[in-house]
Amino acid sequence: MQVGNARYLRPQDLPDTLPVFPLTGVLLLPGSQLPLNIFEPRYLAMFDDALAGNRLIGMVQPSFGESREEAGQAHVQALCQVGCVGRITSFAEMEDGRYLTSLTGICRFRLFDEQHPTKGYRNFHIAPFATDLNGPDDEAQVDREALLAAFRAYLDANKLEADWESVERASNATLVNSMAMMSPYGPAEKQALLEAPDLKTRAETLIAITEIVLARSFGDIENILQ
Repeated sequence: MQVGNARYLRPQDLPDTLPVFPLTGVLLLPGSQLPLNIFEPRYLAMFDDALAGNRLIGMVQPSFGESREEAGQAHVQALCQVGCVGRITSFAEMEDGRYLTSLTGICRFRLFDEQHPTKGYRNFHIAPFATDLNGPDDEAQVDREALLAAFRAYLDANKLEADWESVERASNATLVNSMAMMSPYGPAEKQALLEAPDLKTRAETLIAITEIVLARSFGDIENILQ
């Protein structure tokens, strides 16, 4: 995978240890871009260190309602075990000290043991998902028609509009991952989309979640999807 001026072709092209940025309800997927507004001092320090090094950050969600005790510390938030490596591909420093940045997703990873905290932020040993580095090989298996029908039904039910020209031009991978990242669903649903084993399954999961939400909110899903 090519991201900016760097290429990541094998797990060995990524570091064994990564700083992680926990954000609830935020999803980054390989090949997609995530804008971030950084203002907490510990995360400003994390981005400073990343910019001075390999420009890599791990995006991960906190576990849902879990924490753990550590000696001499307050509760430490447990994290979901799967996240996504992102490379800082744009960066701007604001007058009030905030950073406006954009991460481009490289590949998913699994968290292992935590390292000693650095400047208040957390570092973990990771294992990259090697299959993500080659890009999806199942784009043709995505049921694009069903995906677009669910998307259109959600927009119509919520009186929203879309740029359908851009949607029609998008590849299946871009369409699925962009819709998953922009979807207004909760942390558990976002994590399910992240952990889907392949693009086809992610599309099917997105369709299923959308249909459940529409059925709960508006009733007869069959009529909505027609």
